Amino acid sequence: MIARKTFISFTLLSLLAAAGVSELFAANGYTNEPSGDLQAVVDNVAGRTHQKFKSGGLGQNDFAATVISLRDRRYPIKADYRGAAQIYPASVVKLFYMSFYFRLLEDGKMRETSELKRGLRDMIVDSGNEATGYILDALTGTTSGPELPQREFAAWSWKRNAVNRYFASLGYGNININQKTHCEDAYGVEQQFRSYKGENRNMLTTNATARLLKEIVTGESISRERSLEMMRLLRRDKNTDDAGGFKGAFMADALEPGTKLWAKAGFTSRTRHDAVYIETPDNEKLVIVVFTEGQSENTEIIPFFAKNLLDGIKSLRNL
Repeated sequence: MIARKTFISFTLLSLLAAAGVSELFAANGYTNEPSGDLQAVVDNVAGRTHQKFKSGGLGQNDFAATVISLRDRRYPIKADYRGAAQIYPASVVKLFYMSFYFRLLEDGKMRETSELKRGLRDMIVDSGNEATGYILDALTGTTSGPELPQREFAAWSWKRNAVNRYFASLGYGNININQKTHCEDAYGVEQQFRSYKGENRNMLTTNATARLLKEIVTGESISRERSLEMMRLLRRDKNTDDAGGFKGAFMADALEPGTKLWAKAGFTSRTRHDAVYIETPDNEKLVIVVFTEGQSENTEIIPFFAKNLLDGIKSLRNL
């Protein structure tokens, strides 16, 4: 469905911005409402994606996406499809743990060691779950172990929720980011903290993920220097064998030669996610976050969405 009342072209937004019409832009750096033409592209591509893959079981509520155009970084333009839907994020949550890590370093609340640097690198570059558990313990002062009596568990839980409190203070809502990632399952106090049936599992939205990635890209996350450190960890070479896989970006194959890529993917037996920032040869700068559920073995959905999105945006530029 096209949001016609917000149908403002990229070109018009740029002209208004250049003229100093700042009241059109919200305090968080986005337009007050999504750009109509970008939103129309996202809506169209979401519809085409559903039609293409519905015979394989992809429902309209089985995926979500958020796109932010940073062609003019002063005035990012956002559009989404089910961007506020809570979805288990798999390894994409590691973006948030990385950001909190650098926040604590910046504030002098944690001292970086060679072992922490190794763990951070393995968490983001190799998406290691053991590294993630180590980093989350270091960030929150918690450790895994046996189930705890209620009083001790309450104190442990408060400490583990430090990441949630930090992002809530920044205005992030509708998310839960306090759990380790596991190759098999959580045990002991970690399962206790999940409320045994998974009620307290990690949950993210594509909107929240895209916001964080956008802030890292633009240097707004903590500081420009810290943002650059994070960008170095997220840099991927789309021409390597790994770029189209879990450690790289599932949409890598949809990108034209010469595209620069920064990414964090997520994958489980039920989910397949991508959170990327790309710079194309024709100067397109985009944050693209796509989450899918129940289609983890389908390798075509995310590249299909990305390619059609890029084609749609290119068509807008040629109008």
